[in-house]
Amino acid sequence: MVGQDTPLRVGLIGAGGIAASHLDAWQAIGAECLLTSRTRPAALAERFGVEIVDDPDDLIDRADVVGILSPTPTHLDYALRAIARGRHVVCEKPLAGSAGDARRIADAAASAGVRLFPAHVVRYFDAYRRIKDDVDAGGVGTVRALRLSRTGSGPTAPWFFDEHAGGGLIRDLLIHDIDQALWLAGPVATVTARQDPPSIEGRFTTPVTATVELVHTGGAVTRIDGGWLGEATPFRTTIDVAGTDGVRAYDTAASAPSADAGYLPPTDGDPYRAQIADFAEAIRTGGPARVTAADGVAAVAVVDAAYASVAAGGSAVSPGAR
Repeated sequence: MVGQDTPLRVGLIGAGGIAASHLDAWQAIGAECLLTSRTRPAALAERFGVEIVDDPDDLIDRADVVGILSPTPTHLDYALRAIARGRHVVCEKPLAGSAGDARRIADAAASAGVRLFPAHVVRYFDAYRRIKDDVDAGGVGTVRALRLSRTGSGPTAPWFFDEHAGGGLIRDLLIHDIDQALWLAGPVATVTARQDPPSIEGRFTTPVTATVELVHTGGAVTRIDGGWLGEATPFRTTIDVAGTDGVRAYDTAASAPSADAGYLPPTDGDPYRAQIADFAEAIRTGGPARVTAADGVAAVAVVDAAYASVAAGGSAVSPGAR
C-alpha cells in the first residue's frame, strides 16, 4: 500500500480525448503525473504542467500507477509491461480487445499482487449510482427488465471506425451499458446483437446503430440500443430498470443542456474525479473499489459474444462458449 501522506506517482500512456479528464482527476487528489504519447502532446502537458516522457518503459519505471488511455489494441502489451514491474494499473475501457486478453491482464495482476482497475466510469455517474443503490436496497423488487441507450455524433479519429483498432461501436461505446446491465442484473446466459449497417472487412462509417439483447442467468432481460449518428447529434443516454415493485429511470436529455455535448457525455457532478478517487483510496487502503478486474473481463466477454452474434446473423451466443 502507498502511504497516506505520500503523493501517488501516476504515469499516463496516451493523450487522446479522455486524457484531460484523467489528468484533472489525478491532480485533484494531489498525484504527481507524467505523460507519454506517440504524438508528444505539448499543449496538453503545458495545460496541466506535466512532464512528457518519451519512452513508455521509462514512464512505467517512474510511476506507482500506470493509466492506460491508448487505443484498445495496445492495452494488453502496456498492462503486462506495467504489471511485470509491480505497478498498479488503471485501464480505460475496454480492458482488452478480447476476453482472452482481458483475462491474461487480470490473471497477471492477481499473480503479481497489484491492483487492476478497468475504467468503467458510468458506475460513477451520480444518477446511475443512485439507481444501483436503490436496486440493491430492494426499491424495485426483483429486477425483470432493463432498457438502456447511448447515442451521439461519434468520434472523429478514423481508427475508431476500424474494428481491428477501435473495436467498433459495441466494444467502444455500448460496453458502458453492458457493464451497467451486468452491475444491475448479474451474469448473462445469452447475447443477441445486430448492427446496421454491418461492417465490411472490419470497417464501417457513420451513421451506424446497434442493438444488444441480454438474457441474464437470474431471468432478467436487457435491451441496449446505441449509435454514432453523425455530426451535430447531441450525446444522450437513457436507462430504465423495471422490477416487480417499481421502475427507476434516467434520461440525460431531461437534466442536461440541449446543445451538442460532443462525443463525450454530459456529466452530473464529476464522475471522472469520483472514479480516480475511488481507485486511489483502494490502492492506499487495500480495500475494494466500485469496479473490479473481474468486472472488466465480464464486460469484454459479453462484447465478444455480441460480435459473434452479429457475425451469425443475430443468433443467440453464450459468453465464453466459443
